[in-house]
Amino acid sequence: MAAPLTLLLVVAVTIRAALFRSSLADLISERVEVVSPLTAWKRVVEGLALLDLGVSPYSGDVFHETPLIIYLFHFLVDYAEITFMLADVITAVALYISVKDYNKQVFRKQKYALEADRYPHDCHELIRSPKEMYYIPLKVAMFYLLNPFTILSCVAKSTCGLNNAVIALFILSMMKGNVLLSAIFLALATYQSIYPLTLCAPALLYLMQRQYIPMNFRRFSFWWFIAQFAFMYVGSLFVIICLSFFLLGSWDYLPSVYGFILSVPDLTPNIGLFWYFFAEMFEHFRLFFLCVFQINVFFYTIPLSVKLKEHPVFLIFMQLAVISIFKSYPTVGDIALYLAFLPVWSHLHRFLRNIFLVSCVLLTCSALFPVLWHLWIYAGSANSNFYYAITLLFNVAQILLVSDYFYAFLRREHHLTYGLYLKRKDGSEATLVLK
Repeated sequence: MAAPLTLLLVVAVTIRAALFRSSLADLISERVEVVSPLTAWKRVVEGLALLDLGVSPYSGDVFHETPLIIYLFHFLVDYAEITFMLADVITAVALYISVKDYNKQVFRKQKYALEADRYPHDCHELIRSPKEMYYIPLKVAMFYLLNPFTILSCVAKSTCGLNNAVIALFILSMMKGNVLLSAIFLALATYQSIYPLTLCAPALLYLMQRQYIPMNFRRFSFWWFIAQFAFMYVGSLFVIICLSFFLLGSWDYLPSVYGFILSVPDLTPNIGLFWYFFAEMFEHFRLFFLCVFQINVFFYTIPLSVKLKEHPVFLIFMQLAVISIFKSYPTVGDIALYLAFLPVWSHLHRFLRNIFLVSCVLLTCSALFPVLWHLWIYAGSANSNFYYAITLLFNVAQILLVSDYFYAFLRREHHLTYGLYLKRKDGSEATLVLK
């Protein structure tokens, strides 16, 4: 499998290098679908210019990335293109290894269940074969590296690619069962954009399963493990925040980064749900609706964790999707990360209900984004309602996609427990309805 992966990496890097040298690079770096006020490379360059002049990059309202990012590019600004390509390669390789380990665990659990005769006799067609699972890690790497969203994000030098690399390394550390490293990478991801805080739940669930710690609130071992992980996570976050203070010499970055993410003062159009709504909002209602919008990312964590407590990897997929849909400044790079996991759930296709329609809507919206932007900004024959309408449709399609996979996953698990062909008491065929 190393040869196909190497070939894939070479092809992906070649495509990015060619686009970096083309005239399209400047055009892509200006697209509001690809970069946001948080992740735009132009703002990083302006922050670096202020830093070189001895002025705090957070003194104005231009730069909103974290201090570690600006000091990273203070040394690597001449190698920025290589840095972003390397970030994509690291993400793809980390996802490849993670999915490979996950498939081994799935096959091992499936083998034990078959030996124990836990599955009903009529659902053997739902059992996954090693041949079927063999190429899934390579498909995941391919879905990430060759996804147009990922390529555009890399060519635009959006710092979203660096965030994805950190999250991928967190997933890899978690899959390997390394508690300390997973806590460090999760703290680093949280430091970058707050929202990965919701990934604490699947991380805890997975690591407890791996260490055979029962999910029992009365057990001391349960609370002791949570305390250990919380200490490592909070401690890592505290060290990173203090390191940022020592690098910068002030706490100016806290309101400029995290206050900016939470209060959403910049209403530059993007593919998210915030900008148009708050542009039309009366000021005295703003705080209330801001809390309502922001709580969406965090609200679903508890019910999803309860429902998917036995399946933390699928929970990670769901949480990444929720973050990319409901965060304040999303870009296509955020979407590319959770779309890379779709090959892992290829066995759910028989239970998906709206996959063709949703795929068509996502593709159509992706094509219409630049068209409606041109009609609004340049031609003047449309207005912001047109662009927000296509943004709204794009996000609804994402919600339908994720909910469809959630339904398919639960339905397959139900069939593996109760059988594929359900019967009523009178022997007639029953219909499964999930409420």
